[in-house]
Amino acid sequence: MIKMLETIPQTDPLAIPEQKAIIDQILEENRSLPGAAMVVLNELQSRIGYISVPMQAYVAQKLRVPMSQVSGVVSFYSFFTTTPRGKHTVKLCLGTACYVGGAPQLIQKAQELLGVKPGETTTDGSMTLEICRCIGACSQAPTVTVDDKNVHGRVRLNELPPILEKLRQ
Repeated sequence: MIKMLETIPQTDPLAIPEQKAIIDQILEENRSLPGAAMVVLNELQSRIGYISVPMQAYVAQKLRVPMSQVSGVVSFYSFFTTTPRGKHTVKLCLGTACYVGGAPQLIQKAQELLGVKPGETTTDGSMTLEICRCIGACSQAPTVTVDDKNVHGRVRLNELPPILEKLRQ
């Protein structure tokens, strides 16, 4: 784990003084809480936007827990990400109702329009494309969620390009 921390990329939050200060503050404020790893990881995801592998090693070292525990939490919960996300996150639901309603075709179209696969971010950093399983809006299937705030329901193929174009502006 120490070796992993010796070769931190210059773009990693641990190598950027302002972001490292945030990481250290989160660790300091939460280290004595029961279940501190989960609390710290949630705060890091919220404030930094992602949890890189070097950040995971740093958290494990500072909390004195095995790296496997930290990486296990990050890999198990789908809301954690290990790479930076775009300015906007576009999630296409693949729950049963959305799947039957045409979500696979929407995903294909989104990939064509954005030039990325699910889990990837556009080269300009404007959007990250993600797949989710069910947002609880089955009567509105298929759904597209933008930034975990705006839910577009009953989306048809011709309605997807304007949704994505509005995000680019």
